[in-house]
Amino acid sequence: MTTETVQSQIETPNLHVEAADGVTYRYRRFGRANARDLPLVCLVHFRANLDNWDPELVDALAAEREVVLVDLAGVGGSTGTTPNTVEEMAYNAIAFLDAIGLRRYDLLGFSLGGFIAQEIVLFRPWQVRRLVLAGTAPRGGRDIHLYTAGAIRDAAFGDAPAPTDLLTLFFEKSASSQAGGVEFLKRLGLRSAERDAPTDLAVRDAQLTAISAWGVRDDSRLQRLDSIQQPVLVANGDNDEMIPTKNTYLLAEHLPNARLSIYPDAGHGFLFQYPGAFADEVNAFLGG
Repeated sequence: MTTETVQSQIETPNLHVEAADGVTYRYRRFGRANARDLPLVCLVHFRANLDNWDPELVDALAAEREVVLVDLAGVGGSTGTTPNTVEEMAYNAIAFLDAIGLRRYDLLGFSLGGFIAQEIVLFRPWQVRRLVLAGTAPRGGRDIHLYTAGAIRDAAFGDAPAPTDLLTLFFEKSASSQAGGVEFLKRLGLRSAERDAPTDLAVRDAQLTAISAWGVRDDSRLQRLDSIQQPVLVANGDNDEMIPTKNTYLLAEHLPNARLSIYPDAGHGFLFQYPGAFADEVNAFLGG
C-alpha cells in the first residue's frame, strides 16, 4: 500500500514550455504518475484559465494518474493570440503536447474544451487512447450557434464577468444545485499563490467566434464522429442551458463506442456540482 502524497491543484506550481508554434504555454502537471495509467489532458471551458478547474474534481482524478491542465494560446499565462477557430485551437493543443513530449494520453474536454478534444482525436487518432466529453456538442449540433436566453447571454458575454455568473451559467435553479454552485465557488478561491492571469475580452471574442462557427447547424458534420473509434464517456447534466443536453445524446448516438451518463438536477457545470461522483466515473472509465 502506497503512502505517496499527491500534490493538489491548489498548490502545484505553474510550468511553462515553448512550443514549435512560437507560443509559450502555461500549464500544470501533477498527480500520481504510474506505468498503468496514461496522463489525462484536460481542456477547459469558454473564458476559463487554469484556476477555473475545480480542485476537488482534478485532485480526485490526480489521485490515480497524472493530470495536465493547460492555457492554450493567448489564454491566461500563455503567450500568443487566441485563435478564432476550433481547428486552430486544436493545433495549439497539439503543439503544446508535442513540446512536453506526450505521445500517448487520455483526453477530457469540457464545453469548448470538448470541441477542441474532438478535433485533436480526429487529427491525431493514434495518440489518444480514451476520451471524456463533458457538457459539449458535436460540430454542427443543436441550438449552439447563438445563445438566445437573456440571462445566459448576459452572464456569459459580460465585459466584467463576476464569479456569481457561474451560478447562472453552470447550475440549475433548484436550491440543491445552487448550493452546490456556492460550494464550487468557494473551492475556486482556495488557491492563493501563483494564481493564473484572467482571460481578457480578446479571448472572449475569439472563442465566441469559434463557438458560433462550430455551432452552425449541419447534420452532415455528424458523420465525422464515425471516425472516432476510441472509447468515449459522454456526460452532462439533465438540463444544460449553455450547450443543450440534446447534444450529449447526439454524441452518444453517433460515436461508435460511446457510454452515456446524465446527472440529475444539474446543468452545464454538472461535473462541478458532482465532483466526487464524476471523478469516480472518469477514473473507472479510464482504468477499464
